[in-house]
Amino acid sequence: MATRSRGSRLRRLLFAALTAASVAGPLTGVTRPGAVPAPVPTPVPPLGVATPAALAERYAASHAEILAAERTAARHGDHWRASRLREMADPARHFLSFDGRDGGRTVEVFGELSTAERIAVMVPGAGIDLDKYGLLRGGSMRLQDTLGDRSAVVAWLGYATPSSVSLQVVTPGRADEAAPRLRAFVRELGAARPGARISLLCHSYGSVVCGRAAPGLDVADIVLYGSPGAGMADAAALRTTATVWAGRTAGDWVGGLPHASIELPFVTVGLGGDPISPGFGAQVFAAGGGGHGDYLASGSTALMNIARIVSGRADGDA
Repeated sequence: MATRSRGSRLRRLLFAALTAASVAGPLTGVTRPGAVPAPVPTPVPPLGVATPAALAERYAASHAEILAAERTAARHGDHWRASRLREMADPARHFLSFDGRDGGRTVEVFGELSTAERIAVMVPGAGIDLDKYGLLRGGSMRLQDTLGDRSAVVAWLGYATPSSVSLQVVTPGRADEAAPRLRAFVRELGAARPGARISLLCHSYGSVVCGRAAPGLDVADIVLYGSPGAGMADAAALRTTATVWAGRTAGDWVGGLPHASIELPFVTVGLGGDPISPGFGAQVFAAGGGGHGDYLASGSTALMNIARIVSGRADGDA
């Protein structure tokens, strides 16, 4: 029976992978976001302390990088990217880092980081890049509005996310590359703002990034939502002292995916156990209705409960 069950999971995982590949194949001629040129950013030292002066200096450096990338995109005729970068260069916006290469990597702050007692780090899933960054920004802004004073939300687009229509989205490879970057950023943030309560909010494939980064990371919560898996069999495998939370909306298509991992000779297919299943061991929170992209919609059940978690006001019945 166990052999037959494992064989069934393997067939379902391979079917999901082949489906993604068949969809991705016809798109190979489309201009990729990573093909838009951008200059190499100037290295910056770690943020030693999150004082207003230190943050202003970091924000100014990132602003200069965005403007440089905007000029490069415009010279090459990439008007869509140039337009998006002009919006990002608004002096009212605050970026801790920016790199326009390979689809883009950036870290934006919402709220006043220098006085924040609660910090939510948003880790996006597949398909998010500079051209689609507004999806991550919008959710971050709504969460910040819900959390209110003495809080900050950090939109961490710190890795090259896999395409939503590629084989990479059903393997943990991109997450393995991203995890050391996320781990280093959270440790830097914790050192710069000691005493603040830090929560990782991990959407979709971002859950795999968080799962790979989790061991030994000093955070209060790891929140997996819209998650196809965390790259691990269960919460215990994350080897974290954080409370692991999981939620899924009633209309999220992720619930229909096979939740398992199969080790093949050269690749792992699948993203681990289902975070909302009882066997995974996470604290499950109510996410209400809606679909895969609706977790941080204004007034949603998921948004309210995620804000409670970040604020430290949630219990096992969130």
